[in-house]
Amino acid sequence: MENKDLKIVKQPKYQKIAADIASKIVEGKYTIGEKIYARSSLASQYGVSAETARRAIAVLQDLEIVEATKGSGVVIKSYEKAANFIKQFLDVESIHQIQLEMFESIDRQKEELEKLKEITERLVSRTERFRSINPFVPFHIEIKGDSPYLSKTIGEINFWHHTMATIVGIRRGEELIISPGPYATIEMDDVIYFIGNDESLERVQKFLFPN
Repeated sequence: MENKDLKIVKQPKYQKIAADIASKIVEGKYTIGEKIYARSSLASQYGVSAETARRAIAVLQDLEIVEATKGSGVVIKSYEKAANFIKQFLDVESIHQIQLEMFESIDRQKEELEKLKEITERLVSRTERFRSINPFVPFHIEIKGDSPYLSKTIGEINFWHHTMATIVGIRRGEELIISPGPYATIEMDDVIYFIGNDESLERVQKFLFPN
């Protein structure tokens, strides 16, 4: 499922204002029985419309955190209910934050995958062009592991028959043996140069190092 199909539910402005007022009650900035701003003053303080301020007070009143009466302003009513509201609000905000971080991580991964795909396509394209220009560029493999064919000749092990690849050179120390022929042996630390199709390297690796 793509990110565009998933929606993050954002907290309405009036709920954030209600939560801020509840936080001030919990912090002791407002005490029980104290009157706070009228709706118009609240709207001005938070830079919102009077309707948004009215909704914030309505939330607090519905939760019995404050009591609002016409002409008497808003009176703080309950510390405990303010604390409960804040806990629920923060829990929801935490879930939203995790959602946001998760989607941002997915977006970053998608960007990295697209970048990796582009680089891979460029590499494949250049490799194919290079091979088409010069199909005789050899592969090479170094004899480092335990191979059952050490000290055996190329003809003895039927190298071409098992790998469909042709050995064109062997580097042994400072010496490079060109076109070694069927009687050349394979020794530890040799670098074997061979030509073949794109599957040759894997076949040669599996043949020389079956374990």
